[in-house]
Amino acid sequence: MLALEIKHLNKEYEHFRLKDVSFQLEKGYIMGFIGANGAGKTTTIKSILNLIRLDSGEIRIFGRDLKQHELELKQVIGSAFGDIDFYTRSRIRTLTNVIKRFYHHWDEDAYNKYLKKFNLNENKKIAELSTGMKVKYSLALALSHGAKILILDEPTSGLDPVARDQLLDIFQELVQDGEISILFSTHITSDLEKCADYITYIDNGQIINSAVKEEFIDTYRLVNGKEEQLHLVQDKLIAYKTNSFGFTGLIHTVDFDPSWDLRSALPNLEEIMIYFSKKESLHV
Repeated sequence: MLALEIKHLNKEYEHFRLKDVSFQLEKGYIMGFIGANGAGKTTTIKSILNLIRLDSGEIRIFGRDLKQHELELKQVIGSAFGDIDFYTRSRIRTLTNVIKRFYHHWDEDAYNKYLKKFNLNENKKIAELSTGMKVKYSLALALSHGAKILILDEPTSGLDPVARDQLLDIFQELVQDGEISILFSTHITSDLEKCADYITYIDNGQIINSAVKEEFIDTYRLVNGKEEQLHLVQDKLIAYKTNSFGFTGLIHTVDFDPSWDLRSALPNLEEIMIYFSKKESLHV
């Protein structure tokens, strides 16, 4: 079953356009949503949460249209962002008492369980929480009202490696029983190499690729060669850079010819993003 289905989203601003964005997330999995800053990640996420008005497109959650069933579907949608910048002077207990009134299936026992699990003190003010604890508080709220799909926008941004690793472990635990699905937007690609099942890459408002993580990476190869070999492959490369030893470039696996006698290796997610950004600069 599909937890999330995005079809042909379009949204035009003065200096940016979301162009025919489509992808889908299977129930019970984590999808990493990657792209450079300004590529369209947050605009897409705001669309999923119905925080902006789209020019066109369709969003379905568990098979139901978001526009037609928004109030019902928002009971099963949870979100967490890299920070909480509202009601910072309020204590956790006070803010929770306001928020839980909006949810029909609020589970106080579950909430107390997650407070304990995440080591959250209800008497602390929001302003006293670290960035990581704010994300954990957002997760505690979402999971206590029975959220089945979590929309996370840069939740690990600004965290130290230990705090990030703890959060990634939590995300993996949450999807283990197959009931919760996570869309995880980030530019910290190493996080996704640890926890994501699927990768969707957006660049300049368009989806470049969306696939199972291993298949996504296997779509590309990094090639290395001498400067005099560059002419053999230059028109096939997505982008390349030169150095004193020759060149390194990113190529689609289907375009790679072993007879070129070039060294090749699988790239990581960060390398894929870097070379696609170089492609943009080459065509400016």
